Amino acid sequence: MEKLPVSLDSDALRSFVLGIECGSFALAAQQLCRSTSAVSAQLKKLEQQCGMALVTKRGRHLVPTAGGEMLLSYARRLIALNDEAWRAVRGELLQGDVRIGMQEDFGESLMPGILGPFSRQHPGVRISARVDRNQPLLQAMADKSLDMALLWQGDDLPAQSQLMGQTALTWIGAETLDISDVLKRGEALPLVMFEAPCLMRTRAITVLEQAGIAWRVVFTSHSLSGVWAAVQAGLGVTLRSHIGLPGYLSPLNARLPSPGHMGIALLQHQPEDPAQQMLSQLTQHAVAGFLQSS
Repeated sequence: MEKLPVSLDSDALRSFVLGIECGSFALAAQQLCRSTSAVSAQLKKLEQQCGMALVTKRGRHLVPTAGGEMLLSYARRLIALNDEAWRAVRGELLQGDVRIGMQEDFGESLMPGILGPFSRQHPGVRISARVDRNQPLLQAMADKSLDMALLWQGDDLPAQSQLMGQTALTWIGAETLDISDVLKRGEALPLVMFEAPCLMRTRAITVLEQAGIAWRVVFTSHSLSGVWAAVQAGLGVTLRSHIGLPGYLSPLNARLPSPGHMGIALLQHQPEDPAQQMLSQLTQHAVAGFLQSS
């Protein structure tokens, strides 16, 4: 007789997902108002149910194993469905309107994974979305024409913004542009950038000047698509992250100074609003999932 599948414990799944997203099961225990030992016991139970190790040590943090990464995707969906069912039977299906903005880099890469599941789980909530640069989104938040916005973390973000994660920045250029040869000849590095003010533009110029590398902006654009087109054409290099990077472009191998990391932040007017809370959770899951895979 075929053995029936084990029913995975939903509380253990919730602890597992939160522990991975926090990078620490001790932090997850704090958020769940449980003891660390209780959360550790849940993780051990889940590993026994799955018949495999789900996490492994990397430095001071626990990260998912191959099996853990597979379970992570299913766990998020199971938790979302569980929460939707719980609200439905209690007559608490979400209603209302939410206006969300996203920085251009996040539009194509993160938005489908956030707004698609949310719209399916909460058909009573009307979503309107806007993709733009940081400054216009910040202005829209100030004008209260947006309820929440996913942005690059700059010095001008309000103190109540919530850090979603950090991603490495990278120099990007076309294979046809030999940057090593440009640097060897002592020529100014050609840059493709957004118009100022721009966090990436400021970071690029700062690290190049600190390294004593001459630079010149050869192309400016109002949009990210314009930046990608100019880089693909070989006009120069740009500074972005892996988020939203087109498949036809890749990071440069040239020896350019490390541009460091940049934070991804969520800004909300009413974080206690149930619809915004759910959308915030999905955003956290999407950002965490992308950062783990990149």
